[in-house]
Amino acid sequence: MQDAVKEILEILENNSRLKPEEIAVMLNLDAGKVRETIAALEENKTILKYMTLVNWEKVGEEKVSALIEVRITPQRDVGFDGVAERIYRYPEVRSVRLMSGAYDLAVFIEGRTMREVSHFVATRLATIEGVISTTTHFVLKTYKQDGVIVEDGEENRRLKVTP
Repeated sequence: MQDAVKEILEILENNSRLKPEEIAVMLNLDAGKVRETIAALEENKTILKYMTLVNWEKVGEEKVSALIEVRITPQRDVGFDGVAERIYRYPEVRSVRLMSGAYDLAVFIEGRTMREVSHFVATRLATIEGVISTTTHFVLKTYKQDGVIVEDGEENRRLKVTP
């Protein structure tokens, strides 16, 4: 059954709109068993959230995204986790990841304007005890997100066929 669980998770990760009955047909399993498995995965926090990827530019919504490299001093007994927890609790923060290399945390945030993002970094993020330095990179354009090509110009490259 462990293989079936992994297959269910892979299918849902790719398309969370599929119903248990559809997944059951795809995997040749009982629909009730698939429903139970999904419920158990939600209960034990293996499935954390179902998401929709939206291209906000298509509806005229302006959002500013930024990657902030954060260097921190690890805290006694909790290492990087204590500072990371303080950071990920802010609603502007979309993602926090512990990294190897030149900086410790990669913090992805979203705001309405560059000024709003800059203000967050200067007044909230940089002032946290243990934060040594920050480097902010603003996202200028997103080509692909979560495995999905955001704006595929494929239709623009095709030649028009006229009679």
